[in-house]
Parts: sequence; structure tokens; C-alpha cells
Amino acid sequence: MATPKPTTCKEAIKKFETAKGVKAAEEVKVLLYAQVPPIEKMDAALQTLTACEHLSLSTNNIEKIQPLTGLENLKILSLGKNLIKKLDNLDGVAETLEELWISYNLVEKLKGVQQLTKLRVLYASNNRIEDFDELNKLTELSKLEELLLVGNPIYTEAEEPNAEGSDYRLMVLKRVPQLMKLDGIPVTSEEREKAETFEPAPEE
Repeated sequence: MATPKPTTCKEAIKKFETAKGVKAAEEVKVLLYAQVPPIEKMDAALQTLTACEHLSLSTNNIEKIQPLTGLENLKILSLGKNLIKKLDNLDGVAETLEELWISYNLVEKLKGVQQLTKLRVLYASNNRIEDFDELNKLTELSKLEELLLVGNPIYTEAEEPNAEGSDYRLMVLKRVPQLMKLDGIPVTSEEREKAETFEPAPEE
């Protein structure tokens, strides 16, 4: 039995328009998630979504973020549950994007995220981030309030990561002190203060 061809973004947009009875180019929220067969490639059809503020491409088989030229109003980009390894080609939305949802992917490095100067929310749970120094790329993002890292090696290998004042939380806050919420738990002023001077105990 032949493997069905992946759904193209153009086809997914047409399906969305038919189901909703709308013109996608005029819609503020465009939902292209969980296509059957799944989308494998972000293509130029996405550039027609000029009014879009919230684009969902989650639960597909996308391996690479393609340039998002033309999406000049995009504030929320949802790419959870795909096969993405790198945060490439975000420069087209660098000045507008406020929320990036990339949980359940294959991301090891956060290179590329530092250009998202308006980013407030980064959901990056269940990826492959294993080095705390990757979080240095978030230090300059002054508007970043909420970060989700549950299910990454830096989280799963930590002792009691959700405990207030845990080494894990202090290690994150040392690098990203502007956070208001980490892994769904509000950051306390005590944690923020402790994190400033925190040094982890050397490994034996």
C-alpha cells in the first residue's frame, strides 16, 4: 500500500478555509494542527497569512522552521509535537513574536531565540536541552516572563526540580532572572535574590 503524500501547507489552509467558511489571509487565528496525513514542510503558502496573529502547526511532522516572511502580525507560533531540531529562520517574526510554543520536539540548542526581542512566553518542554548555558541565550530577552522546561534533561536529571529554591530553579533564574513563572510555578522574590549569587556544589 502506497504511503500517502504529506499534506502541504497550501492544502491545509484550503481545508481550514472550507471548514470555517473564511479567507485564511484575513484570519487572526489560523489552525493547521494535526493534519492527516501530517504536514512535513512549512512552505511559501504560509506567507499569505498576512493578518495572522496566532498560527498553529502543532502535531505534524515538520522537521525545520522555514522563513516566516510576510507574517508581519504574528504574535503566537505553535509548533509543538513536531520533529524540529533547530530554531532557525525566526528573523521574519523577530519584532512581533510574543509566544513560541515548541514543546515535544527534538531541540537541543536555543540558538535563534535571542533575536525575538518581544518574546514573553517560551514553552519548550520535552525537548533535548541538557546544558544550562543554553539558557544564556534568553538572558537579554527582557520581556520574557514564562518559561517551560519540564521533560528536558536539565529538568529530569535535577533533584526535586519543582521545589521552591531548588538548585535547578536557581540555576535557571541565575541565567534568566526576569522570569515571573518557571515550569508553571511562580518565581518568588527570595528565589530571585538567591539565584543572583548561587553557585552549584561541585560534582563529586
